[in-house]
Amino acid sequence: MDRQSPNPLTRFEKRKVNYPLIIAAILLIVVLVAGVFFEIKEHDLNGAGLFAGGLGMFVVVILLYIAMNRRLAAVDDRKFIYWDASMPELQRQNVNIEVRELARQLKVRDDQLNDLLSAYIVAEDLALRQIQQEENLPLMRHVSIGKTPFDGILVDRDLITCIEVAFVVVPDLRKDRVESMVKKIAKARTNLAALKSRLRLKLMVVIVTQLTPDEVERLEHNIRKEIFKDQHFDTVEVRLLDFEMLQKLYVSE
Repeated sequence: MDRQSPNPLTRFEKRKVNYPLIIAAILLIVVLVAGVFFEIKEHDLNGAGLFAGGLGMFVVVILLYIAMNRRLAAVDDRKFIYWDASMPELQRQNVNIEVRELARQLKVRDDQLNDLLSAYIVAEDLALRQIQQEENLPLMRHVSIGKTPFDGILVDRDLITCIEVAFVVVPDLRKDRVESMVKKIAKARTNLAALKSRLRLKLMVVIVTQLTPDEVERLEHNIRKEIFKDQHFDTVEVRLLDFEMLQKLYVSE
């Protein structure tokens, strides 16, 4: 029998309506409007200007308060989403696909696949460590949002950054891999929209490279001009991390 994993983001207290604050705000608006009216009636434009300025500032404060409440409401939406760990079989399948492709590019023999598999797992682990270090945010690994699996997610209030890690040994990213990433984030957004969630989603593509400086430059050019040319960069972010640098940072003494 399937057991659904508990949602670690459900510990939110429901906010109560602050009726005294609402009543005080209404009374203040009435006083300010009345002040403007009577000052104009008395032909005191300076006094009317002061009351009008106070009314304008109060309206700005109300709008900021409403915007903050909407942001908090979006954060509360996280309790409606189940952050399920990706099934081990699915994780293993995805890793094997990537390792087989790397073996093809590197012309690695079958008896060396285990070493390549270990390198891939280490590269992904170190990349996620580095991203968490750079962002200084909670990071969950291998989770699914609405049955859409990601290598990791970062949680920052109402913004959920979905992370996909790629390990490249040539200055290019496979077209099918890019299409898979874009489809995943689109599907996750569709699932959230169906739940009427106000959460925002962003895709972060973390590319771990084992390339020469010239090849890295070519890869960066391909990313800007070709690979993600049809994506809006306010919702897609690409990070390049050098595998050798990550090993020196986290593994080597």
